[in-house]
Amino acid sequence: MKFGTLRIVAITTAAALGVSGCEQLSPGGNAAAFGGGAALLAGGLARAAGMSGTQSMLIGAAAGAAVALTAYVIAKHQATERQHQVAQARARIAAAHIAARRHVQHGSVAQSGGSSRSGSTQRLPRYIAVDTEKDQHTSPKAQKSVMIYDTESQEIVGNNVYDVGKTPQVGSTAKFDTYSAEYVGTGS
Repeated sequence: MKFGTLRIVAITTAAALGVSGCEQLSPGGNAAAFGGGAALLAGGLARAAGMSGTQSMLIGAAAGAAVALTAYVIAKHQATERQHQVAQARARIAAAHIAARRHVQHGSVAQSGGSSRSGSTQRLPRYIAVDTEKDQHTSPKAQKSVMIYDTESQEIVGNNVYDVGKTPQVGSTAKFDTYSAEYVGTGS
């Protein structure tokens, strides 16, 4: 192994150990720290695998961006019954709108080429993130409070409200804990 490669791996390992003590950071702080760490690690591994400096930098940047998708979330707390009801109602409306727009037929798989005689057929995203009401537990820095809805079970997942500091763009996918969810806003 080359000395430069060993140095990259050593620096990356030290950085990973350094951020492992970040348990007291906010979710946004963790996203920034771990996104940066993932970028260094992925870039270092790509360089060690023999890729050029530019290629390894691009791979590192892509990995860091993927990990940092959680940067939207600034706080997480338990939902009130009212927040749960609002999110459930909005999510059902949003899922119906998505199904109508995308010509979704429940249980069907898109045909080859993504089209059929009646137009293109797609599946609903498994999870959608929908706005709910803010309450006394909402972070003062939050733009929105969202909950995650499972389109297969047609229920809100768990009882967590995620306060987001920057609202994702409607239709984009963001990471909330272990869920990658398409953000739908209020669903109207």
